[in-house]
Amino acid sequence: MAKTAPVLLTQNISDTQRATSFNHSTDSSSINCQVHSISATDDEIPTIDYSMIFSGDVDQRLKALQYLAYVCEEYGFFYLINHGLPDSVLDKALKGVSEFFNLTEEEKLEYEKKDSADRIRWGLGFSPGDHEAVKREYLKVLPHPKFQGPDKPAGFSKSLEDYYQRDREVMINLAKAVSKTLGFEENYLEKELGLEIGADVSAMNVYPPWFKSNTPIGLPAHHDPGYLVSLVQNVNGGLQLHYKQKWINVHMPSNSIFVNIGDHLEVLTNGKYKSPMHRVILNNKVTRVSVATVHGPSHNTFVKPVPEFVDESHPPKYRGMIYKDSLEANGYHEIDGKSCLQQLRI
Repeated sequence: MAKTAPVLLTQNISDTQRATSFNHSTDSSSINCQVHSISATDDEIPTIDYSMIFSGDVDQRLKALQYLAYVCEEYGFFYLINHGLPDSVLDKALKGVSEFFNLTEEEKLEYEKKDSADRIRWGLGFSPGDHEAVKREYLKVLPHPKFQGPDKPAGFSKSLEDYYQRDREVMINLAKAVSKTLGFEENYLEKELGLEIGADVSAMNVYPPWFKSNTPIGLPAHHDPGYLVSLVQNVNGGLQLHYKQKWINVHMPSNSIFVNIGDHLEVLTNGKYKSPMHRVILNNKVTRVSVATVHGPSHNTFVKPVPEFVDESHPPKYRGMIYKDSLEANGYHEIDGKSCLQQLRI
C-alpha cells in the first residue's frame, strides 16, 4: 500500500466561513429543515498517522499519543492514515458493495427486515417511513463476534470478511492507543468494554447523485453508538460533521479511514471525549458508496461513566445501560445500530 507522507503534530483550523443550523431530531420536519441548510465549511480536519502512534521511536510515539489525546477531546473525529490496511482489501470490499446494490430488487428483498434475529438486513432510508425524504439504500451486517455475509454476488462475503478482520485489527490497536491517552494501561478499553466479544454493526450504503433525487439528504443528522466508528468510501464528498455550531465537509485523503468517537466512549469518559453529530448530503454528480462500521462493547457490558472521570466537580452526566439494551432502545434492534445518546444523558 502506498504510504501517505507523515503529518505535523499540529493543525491550523481556519475561521468559520459559513455557519449552518442543525436539529437533534430525525423526524420528517427536521429533515425538511436540513434541506434548506446543507451548506458547510471546508475547515481542516485533523489527521492521525497510525504508524507514528506505534513508532519504535519513543519521542515520536509520545508526541503522536499526545496529539491523539488532543484530537479526541477537541474534535472527536479524524482521518487515519498509514494504517496498513491494503488497498486491494478496500477496493474488493467496495467493489463487492457496489455489485450487491446492482442486484435485482427481488434478490435484495431476500434480506429485507424479517425479525429481530436478522444478521443481514437490506432496506431504504434511515428510519421507518422516511425513504422518500432520505435517499439511501443500505445493507447491514454484524461483522463480530460472528460474521455472516450475503450469498450474492459471488465472492462478496469473503471480500467483506477480509475487510472487517483487517479493519477490526486497526480499531482494536487504536483502542489501545486511546486507552493510553486517557491515562490507563493499553488494554483498559478491551477489558472494560469486553472487546474480545465486542458487538460490531456495519452499514454499507449507496447514495444516488443529487440530480437524480428530489432531496439532497442522504442521512439526517445523527450520532453513532459504540466506542469507535470507522468509515471508508469510493468517492469523496457527502459526509459532514457538526463542530462548534457549524457543519464541516469531510474530504478524506487517499487511502485513509475516517474515524469518529462513538456514544459509549463519550459515556465512559463522562463527556471528556464526545461522539460527534454528522450527516450525509448527496454528491451533486456521482453515486457514493460507503462502509461505516460501529465497533461496540460486548452485548452484556454495562457502560457508565467510570470513577476516574467523576468527582464533586464533575458529577455523572450519563445513565449507565447494558450495551445491547441501548441498541434496542426506541423500538430498534441490534442490527439497526441506532444511537440513544439523548436518553443516556442526565
